[in-house]
Amino acid sequence: MDTASSTNGTPLTVVLVHGAFADSSSWNGVIERLLAAGVQVIAPPNPLRGVAHDSAYIASLLTQIPGPVLAVAHSYGGVVISNAATGADNVVGLVYVAAFAPDEGESLLQIASDSRDSVLVSALRPLQYPTGQGSETATEFAVNPEHFHEAFAADLPLAQTAVMAATQRPAAELAFSEPSGAPAWKSLPVWAVVATGDKAAGSDVVRSMADRAKATIVEIEGSHAIMISQPQAVTDLILTAIADLAPAAATMAS
Repeated sequence: MDTASSTNGTPLTVVLVHGAFADSSSWNGVIERLLAAGVQVIAPPNPLRGVAHDSAYIASLLTQIPGPVLAVAHSYGGVVISNAATGADNVVGLVYVAAFAPDEGESLLQIASDSRDSVLVSALRPLQYPTGQGSETATEFAVNPEHFHEAFAADLPLAQTAVMAATQRPAAELAFSEPSGAPAWKSLPVWAVVATGDKAAGSDVVRSMADRAKATIVEIEGSHAIMISQPQAVTDLILTAIADLAPAAATMAS
């Protein structure tokens, strides 16, 4: 059954936004299941250059999608959709998967410092990249490969996390320090996955932010990389959100 079609045939699109130290392929298991359920899905690249930059990029994509959109994000991607969806009138709901849902003025670094469960900050290492302004450089962060398994994906095989560590995408310092803007979760329905063994974002702060956003919360046993280790459980929540949003999506598409 096509769970994503509106009454006049215009499909709802699920947009999957990855977080720091990852890329769109982290959603592959979820994408396969959504496609099998007849759901239209896009997993765009998240530039990972800073909150304002990344949010503007994803907002531009969202506004170019015809019909209603369900924005889904992992980790830092939650900061991005919280901002990007504010300016995208076609977004009808948000799903946070082990993701940050900041309020206005909050930064990722500030939120992470409040977590008792996260070990990510101690696992990061700084790198430099050119800004394009002469010889000027800026700082970005990657996860030390030696700590990637423990901090990011402890419920996945070591061989798999070694590949993930080798192919990770560093995030600019601005992704951590730049304050978030007015959040879309204050005006949209929200669903959230809390991974009980999340040592990157921190299960405690993810749960707290989801509660604050009045999200429908599902707790799943697993690591920060829950969409890789438990793709069916994550897909199930996304399908629940689609079903719950069907009336709103149909109204927007008509």
